[in-house]
Amino acid sequence: MKADRCNTPETADRHPIPDRLIVLTFDDGVKSQFTFAAPLLKQYGFGATFFITEGLGFLKDKQRYMTWEEVWELHLAGFEIGNHTRHHRNVNDQSQDELAADLDHIDQRCKEYGIPVPQIFCYPGYSNGPGAVEVLMEKGFCFARRGVAPEFSYDSEGGRGPAYDPTHHHPLLIPTTGASGPNWKFDDFVWGVEQARDGKITVLTFHGVPDLDHPWVDTSPQMFEACMRYLNENGYTVIPLGGLEKYISPARDRI
Repeated sequence: MKADRCNTPETADRHPIPDRLIVLTFDDGVKSQFTFAAPLLKQYGFGATFFITEGLGFLKDKQRYMTWEEVWELHLAGFEIGNHTRHHRNVNDQSQDELAADLDHIDQRCKEYGIPVPQIFCYPGYSNGPGAVEVLMEKGFCFARRGVAPEFSYDSEGGRGPAYDPTHHHPLLIPTTGASGPNWKFDDFVWGVEQARDGKITVLTFHGVPDLDHPWVDTSPQMFEACMRYLNENGYTVIPLGGLEKYISPARDRI
């Protein structure tokens, strides 16, 4: 029997997808997400998902990465915590058992800190494949976010991607519409959020604000403030990835 992490019953009535619906996500557990980004989001009343991995510098560098206590504080503040695997490896370079073990590790760490077992997942480095999707299905994940490819060319320093179309994209292969980085400018951000109409949803991906370890995915505080201010002033609804359950049937309903 497959696991099920989803909150709503399979027969639940779901709301129509409104225009200007934005999913806001953050990868890698970077410290500035806790110290700078999250307080600004609270100011605007925005939801968001923070994807946590113990890879990269998370276990070694507590100046640049959050502690688990800080991840717990994000949960207490009402933000969603997502699974980003233990080691932040390319899922296509792992066996299904290795990926499952990486997922289980983050699940267990969340349990240890009183954080709900994550409903949602983000592919490290955006790489994905059928084997990984199969593992996520078995583990009962509701939604998972990937990158901009293959619809758009992948730029490691940020760029545009497709809006999420629930009639076309699988809930475990939700694309990124805007990937923040040096090559993703404010005009690209505006273009991305304007795609949130006619049943489509814009999904934004940020890393550190700033990201001192990985400058190719860096977002300046000034850029981030301008983006959040634009969303607030223009009446966008900003939710975490798991918030899609209100509008869209999760992966378990696609079996």
